[in-house]
Amino acid sequence: MTLTSDDYFSLPADLHPQALPAHVAVIMDGNGRWATRQGLPRVAGHRQGAKTVKDLLRCCNDWGIGALTVYAFSTENWRRPMEEVNFLMRLFDRLLRRELAEMQQEGVRIQFLGDLSPLPERLRSLMAEAMALTRPNQRVQFNVAVNYGGREELVNAARNLAHQVMSGTISLDGIDEAALGRALLTEGLSDPDLLIRTSGEQRLSNFLPWQLAYTELYFTDQLWPEFDRAAFHQALHWYQSRQRRFGGLARSPIAHGF
Repeated sequence: MTLTSDDYFSLPADLHPQALPAHVAVIMDGNGRWATRQGLPRVAGHRQGAKTVKDLLRCCNDWGIGALTVYAFSTENWRRPMEEVNFLMRLFDRLLRRELAEMQQEGVRIQFLGDLSPLPERLRSLMAEAMALTRPNQRVQFNVAVNYGGREELVNAARNLAHQVMSGTISLDGIDEAALGRALLTEGLSDPDLLIRTSGEQRLSNFLPWQLAYTELYFTDQLWPEFDRAAFHQALHWYQSRQRRFGGLARSPIAHGF
């Protein structure tokens, strides 16, 4: 499938607007491998990957997809060489300072998911400023998972609920799926309809394990810096071919908005 210049901003004709995912999640894999193949240092892959995120966010805005969640830095990523970790922290800082005004202008609401306490103080301050400034925006919800781990999120949610039971805020019988959902970092957000993972890997890597329970999983061999609008178009076309049953009988994805 090839996008025309008109499709760059408008929804491609072969995609049904009523059957688009409301929320897309992405595991952005392959930045380092892309850089190595180009004969460049790994950090060059992260720079290019950041440009891909920006274009995908704008694409969601242009095509009417209301929420995008990206896995930017996991709790396990601290094991990488410190030089690379420090570069990523500086890159987050620089991108926020450079792109915040534009995101605000385009109606993007940004939220950071994860334990932000180990991050540099200046970066935490900038993240808080970005979330406060963009909170009224409603065009696109942009969730960035930073120092995020799915199992840690579930453990913290369980502790939170246990404290509520001990304090008498809720009863033991009051712990259900809805209560657990409210205790998660994604409280108030719809679960992703589509997960995209690049670079050929086919696992969740501790990303949103609760929220992805009924998500359609799309894996591609493309490295993240290569994932352009044409690739996103292909992923959405695949998504619209799926029949989302949720444990029930098959239904038409187009007729029922799935």
